[in-house]
Amino acid sequence: MTAPIDLVIFDCDGVLIDSEMISARMLVAALAERGVQIDLAYVARHFLGRSYPTVMATIRRDFGLDLPPAFEDDYRERLLEGFRRDLQVMPGVAAVIDRLGPAFCVATSSSPRRAELSLVLTGLWPRVQGRLFTASEVARGKPAPDLFLHAAARMGADPARCLVIEDSLTGLRAGLAAGMQVWRFLGGSHLGPATEAEPEDARPHKRFASFGEFFQIAPELMRPG
Repeated sequence: MTAPIDLVIFDCDGVLIDSEMISARMLVAALAERGVQIDLAYVARHFLGRSYPTVMATIRRDFGLDLPPAFEDDYRERLLEGFRRDLQVMPGVAAVIDRLGPAFCVATSSSPRRAELSLVLTGLWPRVQGRLFTASEVARGKPAPDLFLHAAARMGADPARCLVIEDSLTGLRAGLAAGMQVWRFLGGSHLGPATEAEPEDARPHKRFASFGEFFQIAPELMRPG
């Protein structure tokens, strides 16, 4: 018997917004210009759900390349331009947020600037403002539980009564390590038949592929009326 839910914690990229394919393609292209050849499968395996410093540490480890600060600035500007052109809100997510009974917040590995702009562009910012927590606020990003525990503490919720909505294995691990209920959202354009299998430490309590299923799975989370 699981505890009742007092707080729903949404990841941002790949859950609220369909951003991961845009980010992956931009990163592959930017690294290719520096002589680093990776593909989308490598990005999904190593970078999905992780913060920019972790991504850079992985590149340093795997390719022996220290990228200059200018690389980050250029990549972020290209990415934000790509978002302005192509970013879409995940279908049905706004309706779910608007009908939630429990409180909610967003906990993301993205930078504050990227997360805020993404939510502004997709029309979600008025709903999320004041409820956004980023990896910049904690010592360890996902897959450590720090960010989810920080979000729960700031929202005044017991971790055992929190539900995390995540898409990446990194995020699933973080939510489970925080002692929270965890659902995996599989509806992003970056996930499909070839989605990486879930190891034991990243196995969610439930899975869903459309926010239209959200209240079918847990009707008790819908606000009455």
